[in-house]
This record gives sequence, structure tokens and C-alpha cells, in this order.
Amino acid sequence: MTITHEPRTINPAGPTLKTAPATATAKPGVPVQVRFNAAGTPLAVRHDGQIWAVAAEPVHWFERCDWWHTGTRAAIGSGDLVSVEHWRVQVRDSASAPLRTFELRRDPLSEQWLLVSITDG
Repeated sequence: MTITHEPRTINPAGPTLKTAPATATAKPGVPVQVRFNAAGTPLAVRHDGQIWAVAAEPVHWFERCDWWHTGTRAAIGSGDLVSVEHWRVQVRDSASAPLRTFELRRDPLSEQWLLVSITDG
């Protein structure tokens, strides 16, 4: 049995923007401001000078970063250094505008939210 592998190109700048065709308006990892309610759920996202209101129930999850590749060391009790927080929010910039989906990411120990992708719908 012969196993062949497709050649892979690795982008040293990081992952590429995941979007539906012709909908990308942000570069990967673009800093954004996110407004949350008292329970910690996103209410709005400020991106590119516009405020996008969250118009549907957001989806929240955590992923683990590849901490063994970072070479970062931390003192005991420094906090969670491996959980990357994500939100997928459906937003619109006006009541009659179509929904767009923003995927947001916050790296461990960071307060800055990053816009990872934008898709229509």
C-alpha cells in the first residue's frame, strides 16, 4: 500500500481569513471592540468604524492553544495560559441590513478581541 500526501504550504504569517466568497472585509486577527451585557454575552461589535449589533443568539466556545510551540514560561498561579476564547455572532449594522457572521477570538491573558472571519448569513 502506498500513501501519498498532498504538498502543504504553510503561511508563516498565520492562518488565512475564512470567509464565504466575496464577503471578506477584514484581515485575519483585526482588533475590534466588543460590548458585553452583565452576563458576559456580546451585544455589539465595533469594526472598521461601524457598530454591528448582535441580532441572534451567539455561540461561545474555548480551544486550547499549542502552548508547547510558544516557548512561553509562566509563574505558578499566573492563570489560564492555554484557553483561547471564541464567539460566533450574527450581526447587522441596521435593522433592515442582512445578517453577517463574525467569528471573534481572544487569546489567553489578553483583553483584546480579534476578528477572525466574516461571512454572509
